Amino acid sequence: MERVAATAIIDALGRVTGWSEGARVLTGHRAEEVVGKPAADLLAEAVPARVLAARAGTVTLRRSDGRRTEIALTACPVLGPDGGSTGYVLTADPPWQADPTLAGQAFQQASMSMSVFDIRQRYLRSNAAACHVMGVPEEALLGRFFLDTVDDAPHSEGFLSHLRQVVETGRPVRYESFTGAPALNREHAWSIEMWPLRDPAGELTAVALAAFDSTEQYLARLRLTLLNEAATSIGTTLDVVRTAEELVELLVPRYADFASVDLLDWVLGAEEPLSVPVGDIALRRVAHGSATEGTPEAAIRLGEAEVHPAMSPPARALRELRAVVGQAGEPEFRRWVEERNTLSPEGRVHRQGVHSMIAVPLQARGVLLGVVVGVRMRHPDDYVLDDTVFAEEIASRAAVCIDNARRFARERSTALALQHSLLPSGLPGQAAVEVAHRYLPSGSLAGIGGDWFDVIPLSGSRVGLVVGDVVGHGIRSSATMGRLRTAVRTLADVDLPPDELLTHLDDLVTHLAADVPGEEVAELGATCLYAVYDPVSRRLSLAAAGHLAPAVVLPGGAAELIPMTAGPPLGVGGLPFEAAELELPEGAVVAFYTDGLVEDRERDVDRATEEMCRALSVPADSLETLSDNVLKAVMPDQPSDDVALLLVRTRALGADRVATWDVPPDPAEVAHFRQAATEQLTAWGLDEAAFVTELVVSELVTNAIRYGEPPIQLRLIRDRALICEVADGSSTSPHLRRAHAYDEGGRGLLLVAQLTQRWGSRQTGSGKTIWAEQPLPEGPLPVADE
Repeated sequence: MERVAATAIIDALGRVTGWSEGARVLTGHRAEEVVGKPAADLLAEAVPARVLAARAGTVTLRRSDGRRTEIALTACPVLGPDGGSTGYVLTADPPWQADPTLAGQAFQQASMSMSVFDIRQRYLRSNAAACHVMGVPEEALLGRFFLDTVDDAPHSEGFLSHLRQVVETGRPVRYESFTGAPALNREHAWSIEMWPLRDPAGELTAVALAAFDSTEQYLARLRLTLLNEAATSIGTTLDVVRTAEELVELLVPRYADFASVDLLDWVLGAEEPLSVPVGDIALRRVAHGSATEGTPEAAIRLGEAEVHPAMSPPARALRELRAVVGQAGEPEFRRWVEERNTLSPEGRVHRQGVHSMIAVPLQARGVLLGVVVGVRMRHPDDYVLDDTVFAEEIASRAAVCIDNARRFARERSTALALQHSLLPSGLPGQAAVEVAHRYLPSGSLAGIGGDWFDVIPLSGSRVGLVVGDVVGHGIRSSATMGRLRTAVRTLADVDLPPDELLTHLDDLVTHLAADVPGEEVAELGATCLYAVYDPVSRRLSLAAAGHLAPAVVLPGGAAELIPMTAGPPLGVGGLPFEAAELELPEGAVVAFYTDGLVEDRERDVDRATEEMCRALSVPADSLETLSDNVLKAVMPDQPSDDVALLLVRTRALGADRVATWDVPPDPAEVAHFRQAATEQLTAWGLDEAAFVTELVVSELVTNAIRYGEPPIQLRLIRDRALICEVADGSSTSPHLRRAHAYDEGGRGLLLVAQLTQRWGSRQTGSGKTIWAEQPLPEGPLPVADE
């Protein structure tokens, strides 16, 4: 069917001067009936003011048969020689008449919203999809300015600015927007493209647009974005509760208006995984969050437990191992909401509008940990299948992070308990030094390390001081630390000098590494510092294996690092250790510490060491106070490594506590020294110990004369125990043996071992020393003379 355009010409006075055949077909009026007459005579209603202003829009005409008809009319001014308007050319089509062309049908029936605007952003055409979005028929839009048809909102201004941009630049524009629309009850995502329309002369006459509803694609991208964020935002710390909080922060408000995480009780403790009960399930709230400040929707407070009935969505999710969705109107959903309102009546008003919820199990490595619940109130959409797939994926990722945190907490607790069991709980009392110690476990994700310290009583009132650090963290490092601490105590009991003790300890670490196939020695390596202080000579001898030098504070002075050469860390092997020695006055303070005190990625080790020395130099009323002052001055808020600090204040045994005699190599002199020892005990008020001491002196001096080499020296020390020492120039150590019935000798050392508390021998630079200790009578312990 051929289409005939309806056209009319009206002069400046409003009279019809031209009438086309199309106008006759449209209205039924012949040209001779209307030409020369006022155009207003053809109107059935007055022309709306907006149509007059826009020179386009819908008007109502009266046909020749009396019927009314609505037409879409456009007026184009006719200009005279002076540029003034001499009349108008009107073109019109009936608005209900479908465009008969294929292109027109495609425009009208397109599934995407399409419209055409003139260069002043007034509607010229809109298809059915656009009218559905706007909620009005096309006639209500034609000729109207865009902003007059929508709400005054930022996204409307943005749409208008893009229309104007096309007019100004003559180039197409493509952009995306997430906005609402007059006839839609929720926001949609739109992919919008605008392009210029030109006449045959190339002049821009209009702007066309097509808007594709990309809401599903937008939501899919949003879910993918949340999944990507989950990989970086969940599990930033190895803390169970914080991980649950991070999951809630990710879900609210983009995925849920309210979200909560409830865990089984054993997850928060150190127990083994438990089977999920078949019936009602008790869960403890560890995290929740809401789009409303203060989370007033929460029916359970943080830390509280709730028993979920067997048919409730959380219990079903745990039992069925899948996401369970509840919608408004469903019996179980209504029951669940009523349970919330019963538990927390004050939150009822904040739960108005709840229309959908989802409960998803938290399961990792085949172990059920708890459940995460999402609730929608303001969010217009219910949870659907795509939401359950997403929720299960994100819950799976979060569950792995929670399980990692649980495992870390359990391992940390085990390692800490193991380490505390291996570290000295109470240091033995002795007269050589006063001690104070601190141990701070690491707060980092790496876990507990292998730092340790020890104070070991040695013969002759001496004391062994140890501080060390095993490479690595965790239970393995703590176990290695325990083995090394035991080894140091064993070697110290043999009375080895510090450098020799570290040599033997180095061999031990190498053997430990060799026992683990494919293990590098450095992985079992450690640093260690071993020192021996003698309160009689007031000399401190020490050696280090890759460990930091201790600091010393002389009475009235400032702290300084002890000059010494540290050997390689334990486990390297083949390199010697050098011993250093210095004499200390009574009252000197020596600080032994591990590298966690002064070394950190965020701090300069030299500066931290200076801060430690300054803190040590400040007088304190006790070593305990001084220990706290040092930690407060040097330690960061969150130490990244374990810290062990051992402070010792030296004491001295004066001449009134020590008696020494040079013994000539003559058996006849033994009785003389027995008598001298008895007289010394009388002077010390220890007559009760005279009998045993005479036997010990007699046996040890006789053995030194008979089997040893000059020079021979006898020494008595009154400390917390009575110590008898006999030194000679021979390096041959004595040993106990069982004497036969008719043997004349061999019973002396056996008597010494039975009569004294303990005995032994130690090698010296000039020979050996045999010693024996016997307990003193009950009474006040002697202290160093002032």
